[in-house]
Amino acid sequence: MISLFNQSKNLPQKTAIIDHTGTFTYQHLNERSNDFAAYLLDGKSDLNDARVAFMVNPGMDYVTVQWGIWKAGGIAVPLSISYPLPSLIYVLEDTGADIVVVGPEFEELLQSYVLEKEKRWIVITANSEFENQGQLPDVSGDRGAMILYTSGTTSLPKGVLTTHDTIESQISTLIQAWEWTEEDRTVCVLPLHHVHGIINVVSCALWSGATVYFNYPFDPDGIFQLFVEEKINVFMAVPTIYFKLIQTFDGYSEDQKQEVSNSFKKVRLMISGSAALPVSVMEKWQSISGHYLLERYGMTEIGMAISNPYRGERRAGFIGQPLPKVEVRLVDESNRAVENGQPGEIQIKGPSVFKEYWGKPEATAKSFTLDGWFKTGDIAVVEEGYFRILGRDSVDIIKSGGYKISALEIEEVLRKHPEIKDCAVVGILNEEWGELVAGALVVNSILSFSDLNQWIRTQMPAYKTPKKYLIVDELPRNAMGKVVKNEVKGLFSN
Repeated sequence: MISLFNQSKNLPQKTAIIDHTGTFTYQHLNERSNDFAAYLLDGKSDLNDARVAFMVNPGMDYVTVQWGIWKAGGIAVPLSISYPLPSLIYVLEDTGADIVVVGPEFEELLQSYVLEKEKRWIVITANSEFENQGQLPDVSGDRGAMILYTSGTTSLPKGVLTTHDTIESQISTLIQAWEWTEEDRTVCVLPLHHVHGIINVVSCALWSGATVYFNYPFDPDGIFQLFVEEKINVFMAVPTIYFKLIQTFDGYSEDQKQEVSNSFKKVRLMISGSAALPVSVMEKWQSISGHYLLERYGMTEIGMAISNPYRGERRAGFIGQPLPKVEVRLVDESNRAVENGQPGEIQIKGPSVFKEYWGKPEATAKSFTLDGWFKTGDIAVVEEGYFRILGRDSVDIIKSGGYKISALEIEEVLRKHPEIKDCAVVGILNEEWGELVAGALVVNSILSFSDLNQWIRTQMPAYKTPKKYLIVDELPRNAMGKVVKNEVKGLFSN
């Protein structure tokens, strides 16, 4: 049996999940996911790594579907609930998913496409009943488990395939490092088509026998109320969420502020990740909560690899030290190890590293060295045993609000607009978002930014769309005709 499911049998009456529809025990989760797995099988003995895409709001139904896919021997493909149809179709076609599961909120968006392509269509609600029709397969750890999509240096996202063994390693590493127990209570405020929400929060909690609250849609007042009522003692978020919580806190009365601040004394762990945490946000949050946020470093391809210690010194601006079972090295452009104190690319090896990019053997091969190290593309330096990120080796990756975004993908969409002749997309520093997605445009005629925003949001997810635009006569280029992105960034500071 997949290790993630152990607590569903060991602690049957313990509360596993609390969402807007109710409170659910581990026994309920186990039985409901078993029933859904049998329903997926539909008389088959094993899905045999069939890809099952699902678009379900965070909560009990989401976990039921994900666990059910795994128990039936399928590969889970979580779809972002904020994606427009073109982005969803790309994932469905790239994975070749033949089964699509949706919550009722997403029926209208996807149904026509799915039925036209003759895929199996399942709508799940809190009241859905699935008859358990027989024995579930024995799924080995080396089989494919999940495909998550990540932006790379190419214009289109790549599917990151992990196995059950990979996921088990990613989870167990964090259980050990961050000392999860069945007494923990956490809240998920993170997207569940990313490793941060799926692995770090939900899976770590359920592996440990802890309780997960789901706060959806994100509600800062609701989060603070959970703290005040002492319902959570572990909290994980991205810098953008901490920024929004600080803004909400600043609007409270003095009595409210005192009540919230006092409640943080019962919290054992607060973590920030997925983007660099501005020191100003770190300091402000510490003044509010008394907690020095734990920063860590990870990627879709590797799970978490480096972390500040749970017990020990945490350093602002540093991502910490390698986690258990994770090998880390820094190398130069010739793939040679750098001397202490010198910058180099972070490379990772260990059981937490993904298997392959789905359907892209060349991209997979390019991402690994000949001796099996995964090339992250992030540049760091080690100072007194702690890693500090310096940046990426590509200016075409933007980290905004906890997401890693491909500038090339956005440029490709912008160029489809009839009034845009050329464009360059960059990330510019921003305290709230880490980096703000910004687009420099060469246009044919007068262009309304409001109309452009409405148009682009029909083409791609909102978090990828530029938040700032600039009209220019021409883009800065080098002698080879390539756009010089650092000069484009400078245009936004003029």
